[in-house]
Amino acid sequence: MNIDAKSWVSGMAAIGAGLAAIGCIGGGLGTGNAAGKAVEGVSRQPEASGKILSTMIIGAALSEVTSIYALLVALILIAKV
Repeated sequence: MNIDAKSWVSGMAAIGAGLAAIGCIGGGLGTGNAAGKAVEGVSRQPEASGKILSTMIIGAALSEVTSIYALLVALILIAKV
């Protein structure tokens, strides 16, 4: 069974795009975990809510960047196919 190079690259690019799309799950889990811990922190120390929420927003933004990169890689690989 012989597979030509173009079919091999297309198949591997599709598999890689699927695996890269799994990276989007990490952003959701990270953001959800950060939001949950921020709510716990605010419930324990309501006077520190401004500081806690601003730190959470920065952390959530950094967490979402990883899923945006994973989506970008998946789209680049799909465009290659």
